[in-house]
Amino acid sequence: MNFEDLAERHRQELLVHCYRMLGSYDDAEEMVQETFLRAWKSQDRFEGRSSVRAWLYRIATNACIDDVRRPQRVLPYQLEPASFPASALPAREDVPWLQPFPDVMLNRIEEPDAVAVRRETIELAFLVAIQHLPPRQRAVLIFRDVLGWSARETADAVALSVAAVNSALQRARPVLRSHLPPHRSEWSASSSSAVEQDLLRKYMAAWDAADPDALAALMHKDIRITMPPYPFWFQGRRDAIRSLTPNLDPTYRGHWRFLPTTLNLQPTLAAYLRTPTDMAYHPFAFDVFRIEQGRIAEMTAFHLTGFARFNLPTHLT
Repeated sequence: MNFEDLAERHRQELLVHCYRMLGSYDDAEEMVQETFLRAWKSQDRFEGRSSVRAWLYRIATNACIDDVRRPQRVLPYQLEPASFPASALPAREDVPWLQPFPDVMLNRIEEPDAVAVRRETIELAFLVAIQHLPPRQRAVLIFRDVLGWSARETADAVALSVAAVNSALQRARPVLRSHLPPHRSEWSASSSSAVEQDLLRKYMAAWDAADPDALAALMHKDIRITMPPYPFWFQGRRDAIRSLTPNLDPTYRGHWRFLPTTLNLQPTLAAYLRTPTDMAYHPFAFDVFRIEQGRIAEMTAFHLTGFARFNLPTHLT
């Protein structure tokens, strides 16, 4: 098997790895290409003392660590307190926003020794939390606690001693826990459940009925709504409903339709908007939900229109 075939069979899992390291799908794609370029240039020095997979992971990890241009990816609640602006504020394009990951890419990981992606290690809460770690600690935690590598394998991948790996992991775990929602202190999430899908159906029904009270009944009292690339965000059921209610009126912006899907293995609605001058519904945003105890605890509305990447229609009629 030639180099291209050997490398390509690991592309999708390397993409997930780089995404965890960087919090950006676009940057992860770029870093996978950089990994393949570095590997191609150094393939004559690969002596087979590790597997090709471990060799590529080592190159990818060091490429992510080396690239100091990559700032910490954030969501709005990390930048400023919750507020309800008196007038619309402009989007912030100067901020390195956290990006969602298309689940269609997760389904392409077929390498036999690849570890299945667990929801709790790719959901948005985990991505936000792990960004608080220095890059090398981030890598150590991913290798040890996410991929299940041994301390020796991890040490080889990140160019540290075994003792340094163990020390880095001991420092990383409490920092990660401190930035995770309380129910994630012990990772126990599963794939999007029937309960969550039923909640999405009720959410869409409430929206179709233009019923703010029905929407409110689906929310935790301290729900958080963020809308990157907009820096402001809402905390609590009252402000959440206050922010959504104008959009229930078709004369405000237009008609909405939603398609249930998943991003980052979380329940998600793809939102399409038909303005008064349109004949079709066009992509507008993804609403990614974090659900606790049968109610919406958080909604992250990513204002994205490139739905083809997510294997979704580019318009609805």
